[in-house]
Amino acid sequence: MTIAGMHVELRPDSRRMGRRTFLRVAAVGAAAPVIASACPFTAASAAPATQLGTWQHAIGAPRGSDIAVTVGREQEGRFGLLFKKLPAFEPPDELLGTLARTMTDPRPPAQDPSDHDRWDNPDITAGYTFLGQFIDHDITRDTTPMPAQRTDPRGLTNFDTPMFDLGSVYGRGPDADPQLYDPARPGYLLLGTHDGLYDLPRAADGTAYIGDPRNDENLIVAQLHVAFLRFHNALMDEGKGFAAAQRLTIWHYQSLIVTEFLPRICGQRLVDGLVALGAKIPWYRPKNVRRPMMPIEFSVAAYRFGHSMVRPEYELNDAHTGPVFAHPGDPRDDLRGSRPVPSYYRADWTYFFDVPGRPRPEGLNFARLMDTNLAMPLHDLPATVVSRVSTPLFTDLAERNLLRGKRLGLAAGQDVAKALGLRPLSNAELGLTDPGWKGRAPLWFYVLKEAELTQGGRRLGPTGGALVAGTLLTLLFLDPTSYVHVKPRWTPSTTRFTVGHFLQRAGCA
Repeated sequence: MTIAGMHVELRPDSRRMGRRTFLRVAAVGAAAPVIASACPFTAASAAPATQLGTWQHAIGAPRGSDIAVTVGREQEGRFGLLFKKLPAFEPPDELLGTLARTMTDPRPPAQDPSDHDRWDNPDITAGYTFLGQFIDHDITRDTTPMPAQRTDPRGLTNFDTPMFDLGSVYGRGPDADPQLYDPARPGYLLLGTHDGLYDLPRAADGTAYIGDPRNDENLIVAQLHVAFLRFHNALMDEGKGFAAAQRLTIWHYQSLIVTEFLPRICGQRLVDGLVALGAKIPWYRPKNVRRPMMPIEFSVAAYRFGHSMVRPEYELNDAHTGPVFAHPGDPRDDLRGSRPVPSYYRADWTYFFDVPGRPRPEGLNFARLMDTNLAMPLHDLPATVVSRVSTPLFTDLAERNLLRGKRLGLAAGQDVAKALGLRPLSNAELGLTDPGWKGRAPLWFYVLKEAELTQGGRRLGPTGGALVAGTLLTLLFLDPTSYVHVKPRWTPSTTRFTVGHFLQRAGCA
């Protein structure tokens, strides 16, 4: 298949992860953060996280993301369009709302995730949902001081360059953010401990001292963040100095993005083809390569594929399964974060990733298929996530995504596919029969439905895969400090370095 003049093999991978003996994949599925999407950006650096029970992921309008509609489609700043000549797609709000209400899986959270196997993605365990969320937070941090944000609300001048630098872990370094570091052990990252488990370091009221408060928004990504703290500290224990431990932690993380995350989400052949191009991927050529803009097509649409991967519930360990949101109920009964991790919600990582030498537990969590069916808890977001108002706009994540895409000037999915040199799927193929669509579909919906129709929901289709892999790999290759530029070539500590290896070396699995 040719994408933007580049021939890329997009056949399904012959490699398949093992399965629980029961699993049967739905004939028509969908693909993958992951939680994904660009979340609200925080202005704080290494500040305590937000108050108990909040989950502020993917519900805000990041500073500067409205550049196409407020400054111009040709402009680039903190954000910008990949396809500047394409017209904005502006279907009626009512049509978007109606579509959103068809995008909900009606089943409530289960006591046992394995009770509903047909929703599972056999190729992606649930941990990659949260790894995708962690990645998103790393490249979308906004540490611009508040006065500069107020004078530059469109993000044209004052913004951080998106890099895979683990700024959420290291903050601005030991001198500028000493609260992230262990005062008793120079060079070590500070950890919290309680109830026999490691946690984020926290203030007396339970809020975390962390480089990006969004990494404390749910109990799973918070514990994944702890794994990065422990990985760095394990390198220090091995005798590395701070700079070497930081550099190696970042490089191992970057390697996981290229060799683990992207192949599962986008397909190995596509990733291999794009890696060979380096920073010359034709559809993402930022005007300023030293300060590349974040593509709106990626952040507002394609990377929000992860919302479809979110399960209604997760089995954290042998003894406890918890819902994403308790409806109704105390947030202490679900996975909302910004609080000390309860001991009963300790993550046994074998329930989220394959760990070398460890058998898969019977209750292994799989990510949901990437498709147009979002888990029920995302249809009715609780008050701790978003203010309650009379319209579904503010409580239904699908409707929020669809309306945001329109408000920020996204082109239609078919137009973006065509700009990539792909054969676009028709609205008849997508199942959009209302004439009000005028033969076009919202880009976010298009990416999810394309994954469902072309890949059975196991990974992203050609358009979504090109936007996600192309963006992440370009950002990696534009960073002169990333591992891809090391000479002689750097490789991880083991021949095949997986998330499971990472967790073992960190002492977490």
